[in-house]
Amino acid sequence: MSNSIKTVNPFNNEQLKEYNFHTSEQLTQLVKGSEKAFHQWRQTSIKERCRLLNNIAQILEDDKEDLAKLITLEMGKPLSQSLSEIEKCTTLCDFYATNAEDFLADELIETEASESFVSYDPLGTILAVMPWNYPFWQVFRFAIPTLTAGNTAILKHASNVTGCALAIENIFERAGYPQGCFSAIIADHQAVEKLIADDTIKAVTLTGSEKAGKAIAATAGKHLKKTVLELGGNNACIILDDADLEKYMDTIVNARMQNAGQSCIAAKRFIVTASIYDEFLKQFKAKVSGLKSGDPLNNETTIGTLARTDLGDILKKQIDNSVAMGATVISGNKQDQAYFEPTILINITPDMPVFREETFGPVAPIMKVKNAEEAFKMASDTRFGLGTMVFTQSIETAQNHIDAIEDGAYFVNELVKSDARLPFGGTKASGYGRELSREGIHEFVNRKTVYINLL
Repeated sequence: MSNSIKTVNPFNNEQLKEYNFHTSEQLTQLVKGSEKAFHQWRQTSIKERCRLLNNIAQILEDDKEDLAKLITLEMGKPLSQSLSEIEKCTTLCDFYATNAEDFLADELIETEASESFVSYDPLGTILAVMPWNYPFWQVFRFAIPTLTAGNTAILKHASNVTGCALAIENIFERAGYPQGCFSAIIADHQAVEKLIADDTIKAVTLTGSEKAGKAIAATAGKHLKKTVLELGGNNACIILDDADLEKYMDTIVNARMQNAGQSCIAAKRFIVTASIYDEFLKQFKAKVSGLKSGDPLNNETTIGTLARTDLGDILKKQIDNSVAMGATVISGNKQDQAYFEPTILINITPDMPVFREETFGPVAPIMKVKNAEEAFKMASDTRFGLGTMVFTQSIETAQNHIDAIEDGAYFVNELVKSDARLPFGGTKASGYGRELSREGIHEFVNRKTVYINLL
């Protein structure tokens, strides 16, 4: 068994760097350092914690070209999209720098007591297991609210973005956070299990696959540790008869194809009513054919590679199995190692893998349905519950179906996206808990009831 990680550029398969796993002794020291930092950090004023957020935002702005290039080299995202990811992280810092003090203020509650309130106290060291598809944003949307609440954090990032993990650790250090406040570890799954069992770790958050979520939740549950899980998605994109295709087609295509479709909240099932189906298919196909593939470091590239070749192999199998069941490929379905051509399928039925399973790549299955009622029924036919998007000019129709969708998000005339101002998370097989907004900063705190009677 190897004791190191090699990162590889998925575009040309060239090795980028090799990193040694932390030894068990090093991991022990990192955990002790995080616990020691917590006792100092929790006493730091919220005003000071917010000031450090401004430092992070400035570092991100100053270094965004280098950081974006690192993202692109390690996981194949087009450079323009990597830059947008870094810029989004700065808005997150700005949001919590402005609002954290209010979010964490004692909540006064009137009772028979002389004084009663809820205080929001940090828990301690939180372990984060994070994915490669948005290697900065996924980490920051956990770390910024969690650290600002007074916790410390240990990050186990996906191995193929180890360089990003260490770069993020460096950003927190340069911003002035105490040593041990944010630590990145290079470790395998067995080491993570041991960490969860450690008394220093008070809670665990994971963004990743359903399989990984179940494993982490089972281990954490055995040790009575709280978890927040943001898992896979199978988002429906509903196109109703009156959808304004001219206005929103770019948004609709982007909902599936940005980051080469490697997003839990991407549109993964297109459900189109019959009267608009032909026109939708025509316009969608034309837009997809205009996407530019190539070197992700080229500013003109709009479709990069998948993060690894094996991800393309999985995608190809899902498509081929669906075709064997009656689906028709009308464009794409060519794989060249980690590159996968944007693919459109029609004649979709609910039992096909491209409808039933999560497809993590640039694949658009398009299903024709009779009317709006059938569209919403079909959208709900999934084990997942991350988000649904509806395109229609009838806001009343969209509003009347809000309760019919069990997902954590419901977007009308917009792609499902995360926003620092709004809580983010899913239901069913898409996980539980919420990130971002007020809810996100309250996930890893002790909501302490204080009741005071004067003598």
